[in-house]
Amino acid sequence: MAAYDAICFDLDQTLCEPTQDAATLLESTFEHVGCEPFCTPADLRATVPSLPTAETDREFYENLFTAVVDRAETDFDTGIAPALAAQYLELQDPTAVEFRPGAKAALEHARECGPVGLITNGGRPTQTQKLEALDIADAFDVRVFTEPSAGIHPKPDAAPFEYALGELGVAPDAAIHVGDSLHADIAGANAMGIDSAWIDLGRDDRDGVEHEPTYELSSLEAFETIVY
Repeated sequence: MAAYDAICFDLDQTLCEPTQDAATLLESTFEHVGCEPFCTPADLRATVPSLPTAETDREFYENLFTAVVDRAETDFDTGIAPALAAQYLELQDPTAVEFRPGAKAALEHARECGPVGLITNGGRPTQTQKLEALDIADAFDVRVFTEPSAGIHPKPDAAPFEYALGELGVAPDAAIHVGDSLHADIAGANAMGIDSAWIDLGRDDRDGVEHEPTYELSSLEAFETIVY
């Protein structure tokens, strides 16, 4: 166990998860666009680390579906990506979220320990809806969203971590960042000299990834065993 001057959390798949079924959402997207499915939610997730930085959610999903079309063995070309992105966002409900196991208690424990930050790879409008749905919009001393126009690029870029630590007034070696992505959360924290706690969701994310977290947790139910 260790004491930290500040604790930062990722949002998606760390503190919360969608209540919409990912496979059903994707299937409905293809159905509304009128094409046969050519990828799975796992394919989308695996493609995310290779995407360029996007200014908006719409641009992010257009980039995502464009990349997936390129990788898939399908008769469709990348021209279908904008329609898929638009329909996916139309069907997706940012407010349909719930706490992941142990997340609410972990956040409360972190607030008892000191300043708490949120560092999320998502735009302010969408992510704020999730925070409000969970009633934790005011639970953080600093909230860092992806805002490339303001110089805040997605993790593992250093900018969101630097901004959070600056606002919290904490040195990197006195902070810990908690997240589910080895590529974004753990690699980004490690590069900054911030301790990291990885939530292992059992997705075989370690394949080909060399980033080692300070701590590994099966869920945030074990958070109090590493931080006091």
